Amino acid sequence: MAACIEEVSSSLVREYLSRKGLKRTIACMDEEHPRTEASINNRSHLRQILNLEDLYRKNKEHNCPLKSLLEIIVKYHITNVKVDKINCNKSDFLQSAPIRLFDSPAVTSAVVNDTKVKGLRSDPEEVCCSKPVSISSLPESKSPSSHSFWAAEAENQMDPLVSASLMDKQTPAFESTQKSRANRARRGLMAGPVTKTSLSTNSKGQNQRLPKKDEDYRQNNAEPLMAGVHHKSSITQGNSGESTRGCQDLRKASERQQRGNSYKTEGLDSPKTQKVRSGPEVSELNVSEMVLDDISDDDLQEVSRASLQRTAADHSFDGRPMDQHMATELKAVLLGSCVKCFPLEWRSQAFTFSEMHDLRYGIVQKKGGPCGVLASVQAFVLKMLLFECPHGIDTGLQKLRPSNTTRTKCLVKAVAEILWRAGEERRATVVINSGRNHFTPVGHYKSEGVLEKMTCFIFDNFNNLLLFVEQHIEQFELGPLGCILLTISAVLSRSIEKVREDMDVPTATLIGAHGYCTQELVNLLVCGRAVPNVFDDDIELDSGKGNVTLLKGIKSNCDVGLLSLFEHYNICKVGAYLKTPRYPIWLVCSESHFSVLFGLQRELLTSQDQSLQFDLYYYDGLANQQEEIRLTVSVGKWSPSFKDVGADLVPPLDLCIRTRWNDAYVNWNDTEPIL
Repeated sequence: MAACIEEVSSSLVREYLSRKGLKRTIACMDEEHPRTEASINNRSHLRQILNLEDLYRKNKEHNCPLKSLLEIIVKYHITNVKVDKINCNKSDFLQSAPIRLFDSPAVTSAVVNDTKVKGLRSDPEEVCCSKPVSISSLPESKSPSSHSFWAAEAENQMDPLVSASLMDKQTPAFESTQKSRANRARRGLMAGPVTKTSLSTNSKGQNQRLPKKDEDYRQNNAEPLMAGVHHKSSITQGNSGESTRGCQDLRKASERQQRGNSYKTEGLDSPKTQKVRSGPEVSELNVSEMVLDDISDDDLQEVSRASLQRTAADHSFDGRPMDQHMATELKAVLLGSCVKCFPLEWRSQAFTFSEMHDLRYGIVQKKGGPCGVLASVQAFVLKMLLFECPHGIDTGLQKLRPSNTTRTKCLVKAVAEILWRAGEERRATVVINSGRNHFTPVGHYKSEGVLEKMTCFIFDNFNNLLLFVEQHIEQFELGPLGCILLTISAVLSRSIEKVREDMDVPTATLIGAHGYCTQELVNLLVCGRAVPNVFDDDIELDSGKGNVTLLKGIKSNCDVGLLSLFEHYNICKVGAYLKTPRYPIWLVCSESHFSVLFGLQRELLTSQDQSLQFDLYYYDGLANQQEEIRLTVSVGKWSPSFKDVGADLVPPLDLCIRTRWNDAYVNWNDTEPIL
């Protein structure tokens, strides 16, 4: 069966993107143009279908062979296929661009006499030099887009001298062209304003001498409009002989005359009082000709970045460089000693999203260690994405396929909210990497080039905090120190003193053995306090001899909760505050690892029905997850085969779910259970 042209073309593009390492682009393409059974995933098969075996073999013989088949094809057509040059003859040129002589009698007679002596030749350059083009003779079209096309073609062929004459006389054809220009400007096709002076040039192709203010404006805004005029001037420079020199003399005289006429017509005494037109008048706007174009997510992202840059220019924030004293205190509370260094797993981890189509909401973890930080941020990103980000009529599953712009905005809001809560919703500190050392360590402090380069910014307004995080979100999302930056920002937002007060043992650390997150760090990010326990409120332990030990717990309901496998083994007790959060999102602590479990309906937390059946979604950024894991949880409806399953074969995730819903039966829906 013959290969489908569309599928072969798509496969060729995918092969190019794959060879270039553009994984995100491939994911977007798979989302908008999904693969089918006819898609070609084998490169050799694709070469055979396109008959590229010989070209591919020759390409391999080069010292620097091309990587993709598309590049091989393009190189072949560029170097081997000859394109015949199309020469336009006199009749075709005159038919496509009729000529019209100047209205001035002197200029008319001079041009006609010169034409009689030299004769009309088929060279379009001579025709352009001696006979300007008339726009009024162009064919009319009822379609606005067609009219714009013809107007653009006329502008590219129009002599600069004629353009000035036509603009002064304000012919109907010029007015139509101006309206077309206005429409094109509204559609974003013209970068500069439409001005009278921007289309006038002298015989050498240079701009007329303008007043300094207008000349600066002209240089900054009208350059794109001069492309066709400069091209025409360069053609004029290439001509030689008496005809060319005669045209140049006539142009100089006519330009002086036109400048005088324009000043008289507009009531201007000198060029100093001339005003430059910055755009179309309101009366010229034709609503019926306005075009609404679709804007992609990438365009929106560029627009938002441009808007952010303008806003950032109006908001400058003063930061305080990190000093050795603060760095020493931070290392003590994070690592336990100033001579210790951050684990490699932390220094290379950022909040980078997955490019898998069904897991675009997920943050990818490279190696074990900072899973508690990643899971906490992941939970808040899901909260923004599912319950706070406006989606219109989007369903829950559609919300789990966010665009790049949407998920980045959710990450911005998640980071800002975590830090704001850590600062008791009164203040927050954001730490960013400035790229240069602010102090030279002395003494027993061990330098690793991390804390030395950080700058602290303090905010007492949430909107300013949000704006600043958005400005520097790339350091959190793409930078190698993203996980460390958030952790240190949370500690400083809470303050080092209060973090130590939150702990039951003042010598405890936020990063434990083997680089794992402690419960204190997870609680700091989720609840805003670095308490080590997960039960409700504080508990006092009395030894009976007057010695009372205070164990600090969770004070109130949090936005996201926690389910722990340790509770199944009666090692600890998770309180109702964490089991029943404000949103159906839970961190799962199992086998010293944190992951995320979430639902799509908030009604799940308030339902009083004793017999429920609902879906939960599970995501683990460290497990190299390739597909969406959907669990169907049944409460009060038992499967007959469930009692026959051995206790040793029950997935730990099922046991964690049963700490929240007693005797729940979990159906993995044809997904291999994680044991």
